[in-house]
Amino acid sequence: MSKLEKGSKKLLNAWAFYDWANSVYTLTIASSIFPIFYSALFVSQVEKTVPAFGMVFKSTALITYVTAFTFLVVAFTSPILSGIADYVGNKKNFMKFFCYVGSAGCIGLYWFSLESIHLSLLFYFMGLIGYWGSLVFYNSYLPDIAFPEQQDRISAKGFSMGYFGSVILLLVNLAMVMKPDWFGFDISISQTILKTGTEAEITEALQTAKNKASFEAMRISFITVGLWWAVFSQYTFYILPKGVSKGGKVTKDVVFNGLKELKEVWHQLKQNLRLKRYLVAFFVFSMAVQTIMLVAVYFGEEEIAWGGSDAKTQGLIVSILVIQLVAILGAFLTSRASAKFGNIKTLIVINFFWMALCFYAYFMETPLQFYIAASFVGLVMGGVQALARSTYSKFLPETEDTTSYFSFFDVAEKIGIVIGMVIFATIDQITGSMRNAILFLVLFFIGGIILLFRVPSKNK
Repeated sequence: MSKLEKGSKKLLNAWAFYDWANSVYTLTIASSIFPIFYSALFVSQVEKTVPAFGMVFKSTALITYVTAFTFLVVAFTSPILSGIADYVGNKKNFMKFFCYVGSAGCIGLYWFSLESIHLSLLFYFMGLIGYWGSLVFYNSYLPDIAFPEQQDRISAKGFSMGYFGSVILLLVNLAMVMKPDWFGFDISISQTILKTGTEAEITEALQTAKNKASFEAMRISFITVGLWWAVFSQYTFYILPKGVSKGGKVTKDVVFNGLKELKEVWHQLKQNLRLKRYLVAFFVFSMAVQTIMLVAVYFGEEEIAWGGSDAKTQGLIVSILVIQLVAILGAFLTSRASAKFGNIKTLIVINFFWMALCFYAYFMETPLQFYIAASFVGLVMGGVQALARSTYSKFLPETEDTTSYFSFFDVAEKIGIVIGMVIFATIDQITGSMRNAILFLVLFFIGGIILLFRVPSKNK
């Protein structure tokens, strides 16, 4: 097909459509059904611990540490891959590679079990690295396909499309989990129990059968995520430009060119005070934002008194739906607020919201309180993600090397996530409470607010 012009509606929509494809990972795997599935593996344990890598971990601490390690791998590999992509002029192929690795990891979660914990964690690692690895190249397309005045709007549109698409699949997955018999899952019990069992024994047997069917439905849902991600991304891959090759073979210098480019970007930041100060502020508040979004459902599963396994499963998934739906409104309102008041002022207000939410979460105990928190998280979640990405893009200097700048942005984000997750997991592991860990994150938001105030309105 012919090359589309920068700023064209078709090109912008194709770019945003990748959010529709990959956001099912963040909703079903990272945020809702997988955390519930993972928790169900420990339902018969009092201590909720698992031996892995020669140690015994608290269940939530283990998954948090693995998540942090994955982000560390992304942080170190993305600049190298970005350097190669920039040289060969085909970052779309790298985006495809990570997309398919992530999709395969999601499908592999069907076989996740404590008995094969290391292989299971490998599948989890593949899904996570596939999602975040593809975003390195996806985000770097933004200044290539959109003019500065279009970037806030199309970035917000991408997140909104992602929320819509992921909610559609989650509703199907939710129906599968809550009503497994509608989808052909077996919830029958033996005739012996039906004929000779007491009413209590029959009720217990039926509940056990339903729980097993729901557990199997969760595993099937992981396959649906992998297929959705791989299939719907094809439209984006078809439309997005391939890039321009610089020719020649990929040598050792080319492989490490990405690291050299990061060093050059760092030096160039000295001449761009606004971008440098914004990036430092983003690094600090992003530690807390991303950590909260990655552990929110684990927190709700462990710290909230739901009153039963069915109520817990339904309550957590409903909470995620609330977050996603409100996030659509949040992304829209944030885009409007940034246009009226400016990006930095809007980000400062959003950080105050996040800080207040951390204090509120420390005292949460009931499902209603968790629903209220979920509503406010949704309101600021979509806004802070979309605005953080587009603000960085708007602050970039005139350059054709957008991949290196966005690689630097992604490395900063990933290292921040690693620090935030490791601190969170360590506090959780040592104190035995996620409440203490969530309260500690307030410090990052305070730091982020102070640093945002120091970002100049114009570059100096």
